[in-house]
Amino acid sequence: MDAALTQLAIASIAFVGTHFLLSHPLRAPLVRVLGEKGFLPAYSLVALGTMVWMAQSFKAAPAAGLPGSGTVGWIIASVLTLLAMVLLIGSLWRNPALPNPGGTPQVPKTAHGVFNVTRHPMMWGIALWEASHILLWWSWRTVIVALAMLFWRWSVLPYRMPRSGPLMARFGPSGRRRRTIGRGLAG
Repeated sequence: MDAALTQLAIASIAFVGTHFLLSHPLRAPLVRVLGEKGFLPAYSLVALGTMVWMAQSFKAAPAAGLPGSGTVGWIIASVLTLLAMVLLIGSLWRNPALPNPGGTPQVPKTAHGVFNVTRHPMMWGIALWEASHILLWWSWRTVIVALAMLFWRWSVLPYRMPRSGPLMARFGPSGRRRRTIGRGLAG
C-alpha cells in the first residue's frame, strides 16, 4: 500500500479510535480529573487534531486509483445522498438529543418527521452518505475515510440506545420506535 494511503488509514483509525475512547471508556475518569468544563475542550482539541491529520493525509493521498462504478453507481449514489440529506436535515428539527440552552430535556410526546422512520436519522443520514462514497468506487482515499466513518457510526450506535428515562418510554426492548400516532404496532 502507498505510504500516503497508510498514513491516511492510521489517521482515520486515530480519529475514530479517539472518539470512541473519549466518549466511552475514558470519559468518566477524564471528567473526574479535568472536570466537565475541562474535558469538553480537551475532547474537542483531540477531535480537531485527528480530523486535521486525517484531512491533510487525505490531501496527500492519490486522488484516483479505482475504476469507478459507472453511471448506475452514480445514480444509486445520488439517490442515497438525497435520502441522506433528507434524514440529516430532518434530524435537526425537534430532535430531543440536541443540546437545549434552557437545560431541561425537550422530549416530544409523539414522533415527528424523520423520527417516525428511525431513532437516529442523523446517524443513518451520514451512514448513507458514507455508503454512497464507497459505492462510487473512485479512489482508495475516499474508501478508507468512508469505511472509517461508517465503522464509527455503527460502533457507537449500541452506546446511544437509551436504557431508561423519558426516551425509553417510546421504545420497546428491541429498540424500535413505538408508534404513538396511531399507526403501526407498539413495540
